[in-house]
Amino acid sequence: MFYRTAGQFKTTYQADHALFPVRQDAVLLGIVLILAFVVFPLTASEFAFRALLIPVLIYSLAALGLNVLTGYAGQLSLGTGAFMGVGAYACYKLISIFPEMNIVVALALSGFFSATVGVIFGLPSLRIKGFYLAIATLAAQFFLVWLFQKWAWLYNYNASGAIQVPNIDFFGITVAGPRAPAIVQYYFVLCIVCLLTFFIINITRGRIGRMWKAVRDMDIAAELVGINLMKTKLLAFFVSSYVVGIAGALFVFLWRGAAEANLFDIPLSFRVLFIAIIGGLGSVLGNFLGAILIVALPVVISSVPEAFGLPLSSATVEHLNIMIIGALIIAFLIVEPHGLARFWAVIREKLILWPFPH
Repeated sequence: MFYRTAGQFKTTYQADHALFPVRQDAVLLGIVLILAFVVFPLTASEFAFRALLIPVLIYSLAALGLNVLTGYAGQLSLGTGAFMGVGAYACYKLISIFPEMNIVVALALSGFFSATVGVIFGLPSLRIKGFYLAIATLAAQFFLVWLFQKWAWLYNYNASGAIQVPNIDFFGITVAGPRAPAIVQYYFVLCIVCLLTFFIINITRGRIGRMWKAVRDMDIAAELVGINLMKTKLLAFFVSSYVVGIAGALFVFLWRGAAEANLFDIPLSFRVLFIAIIGGLGSVLGNFLGAILIVALPVVISSVPEAFGLPLSSATVEHLNIMIIGALIIAFLIVEPHGLARFWAVIREKLILWPFPH
């Protein structure tokens, strides 16, 4: 079979702990990257870029940031949408104050603003955890959205209260704003998502990742073996909020084009949380699988009945989408709490052992 591992010998600890200990995993990743960088841009339509590909990448990145905090470090958070808003507004103000600033630099700096706010609201995690920490982050969600609405300086005193993305060039190519082509925005988002995903994969596989997992599994035992709970938890909030902040900036600048404060309200936080749960907490791959399902589901619900001559109204599609997502979350929590990533892991194990019984 494709995943037959016979003949792949490991003679060192470095080889056994490599990023791809099985050669077929590297081949499969190469195929996925070829699809993402070559096949999809050549075959996708404008609608596919705007409605599927770009939002899948951005939501995957936001869920990846949340997964660092909740899946790896075990700290519950319901304020992801607000931290995305911090990144978006920070990037908007940086571009407004420094019009000549490179968009990549603005995105990187906006992540630091979001990370700083995340650390501030992560301080309660030093004293509380579980449900009480979730309530604390929910308070941050409401406070930050209120701040986005009331602090007019954030949106340059615009009468509409919204932030409008201007045309932004990157080495002579328009990557953001009304004139930006969808394929350029897709490539830009794809490169950033790949870089940040590679960074998160490496940090979660190293010493810091092991510290996060120790705190997640039993914080008292982690402290007894010498792990500094304060530094470990706040570092998780910092890294998580940094990634989420960049996702928020991409959300507005490379996809929506404009945003009001209520765009970052609690429904956005829950959507990112649903992606992380359905995809699988404590997994990198699960964020992409969950985002594909959540983003593609409304498109499938509306297009499949229409193909059979039974068009549905937008309200009906929205109601069906909410019902199906709710049912999926309940099903995954009961049947497979580790989400879609665990399903792929089981399939992979069976392919490795095939044709022998598991």
